[in-house]
Amino acid sequence: MIKVSVMYPNGEGNKLDFDYYCNKHIPMVQEKLGAACKGVAVDQGLSGAGPGAPAIYAAMGHLLFDSIEDFQTAFGPHATTFMADIPNYTNIQPIIQISSVLI
Repeated sequence: MIKVSVMYPNGEGNKLDFDYYCNKHIPMVQEKLGAACKGVAVDQGLSGAGPGAPAIYAAMGHLLFDSIEDFQTAFGPHATTFMADIPNYTNIQPIIQISSVLI
């Protein structure tokens, strides 16, 4: 299993519309990825490790796939559509990481 994480760094002036992200963007992504996408999660950053420390990421979106090949096959044809929707919910440049899920 692999996890594709799309992370949105927190910072002054950064904005993210969670309602749009959770209720429009993520459902659109799920619909286009189809059965290749085995699961999704959205995290909203609350704080850093220390008392009063800000969260490093305002949000993180996670997509699960059986393999990198499944991700690439499902994501590739829709990448332009997904990227074009980003300005509808945030002004943050996302960071993407692909990880192997070990546990």
